[in-house]
Amino acid sequence: MKIIQAKLITKKAKIAIITTRFNEFINDKLLKSCIQTLKRIGNIESNNITVIKIPGAYEISIISEIIAYQKKYHAIIVLGTIIKGETRHNKFIENSLTYGLSKISIQHRIPIITGILMTKNINETLERCGIKINNKGSEAAISTLEIINIIKKINQK
Repeated sequence: MKIIQAKLITKKAKIAIITTRFNEFINDKLLKSCIQTLKRIGNIESNNITVIKIPGAYEISIISEIIAYQKKYHAIIVLGTIIKGETRHNKFIENSLTYGLSKISIQHRIPIITGILMTKNINETLERCGIKINNKGSEAAISTLEIINIIKKINQK
């Protein structure tokens, strides 16, 4: 039996991070934690990280498609916040985003790691952006580091 596992250090990896300006006060916390984790744990240099800021979550799919098509990066991390409002608008965006990113990832064979907060209210959102303990930006970075190295190992076999 073979087991493929990977470490988190991937010094030469190039990563694109897409984040939204909508709910920027929250997304900036996700972004900061994500970048710190990539540098501290993955040993990735600043010049190998590209941050793209876009208006909102709905636009993430098209920007991910463009980046994936260029084949310049080893992975894409998407960060944003979708908070349930008075309407079902959040469900349409969440479903479109989830489906779109999955399709792009498979089609272009690039991992797209989502650090999108999909929450019921602002309190739940604040809990997930690291105000208290966990930060989904950091979690997305760790998943990205690991999956890049797993793909490298699989491709070497």
